[in-house]
Amino acid sequence: MRAPSAPARFVEDNAAFGRGLARAFAGATIFGLPLFMTMEMWSLGEYVPSWKVALLLVLFFPLLVALSWHAGFERTFRWRDDVVDALVAYAVGFTTSALALWLIGALNAETAWRGALGQVSLQAVPASIGALLAQSQLGERQAGQPQRGGVARYGSDLFIMAIGALFLSFNLAPTEEMLLIAMRIGPARAMLLVAVSLAAMHAFVYGAEFRSRPHPGAPASATLLFLRFTVVGYATCLVLSAWMLWTFGRLEGLPLAAAVQVTVVLGFPAAVGAASARLIL
Repeated sequence: MRAPSAPARFVEDNAAFGRGLARAFAGATIFGLPLFMTMEMWSLGEYVPSWKVALLLVLFFPLLVALSWHAGFERTFRWRDDVVDALVAYAVGFTTSALALWLIGALNAETAWRGALGQVSLQAVPASIGALLAQSQLGERQAGQPQRGGVARYGSDLFIMAIGALFLSFNLAPTEEMLLIAMRIGPARAMLLVAVSLAAMHAFVYGAEFRSRPHPGAPASATLLFLRFTVVGYATCLVLSAWMLWTFGRLEGLPLAAAVQVTVVLGFPAAVGAASARLIL
């Protein structure tokens, strides 16, 4: 069988990239839609300090590079390609966010440029995640195609859990309901929520069949799995939840006990997102 000529390969590669880019826009729209239509995000674009938005975008970029290695919208073989994928994902995220916000009237001619830039920048973060996850959700997997990234490694599993936690916590951290729930439940039920979060995560760890999970009949290994995945994963969820709450100014003026409580509240959906992320990637 003759190998395709250079022009044919060029056309084929461009066509594949075009399909991947189309999936990226679809993924950005699907993943970003809940926040595009959330009123808190419209106002936070004006009130969140510019340096916090810039810090969020800068710190998020390495996560996008690593996510591209795991499940980008095109196959990559070098870190340079993953950096390009991450930049394209940001571009897709910004473009999709700007168009969607304009379409629903959140951006108009009367919107101040700083507020508009803040809105689009904040919305671009979940949209860029969707752009990179589009391949695993919407793409076609070829028979015999090797899995991307190092998904069999412990660190890779934790990273995927972190992405799931970030996505759900980012969607909920801007809302007033997190503070309201934290005030309603009190310390005792907050501790119960910690236990429920750990139990839910551990159930997902077994249900999603993490590659390092032991057989149910090995109690020592099960304990190790609980410590290595569930406890470490939940701690990661709490750290990321605190970061999201801090970014959106939800921790300002709160005493330490109240800040911990609202972090635990957000940590519950973050834990569910973290544990179920293996079902997506």
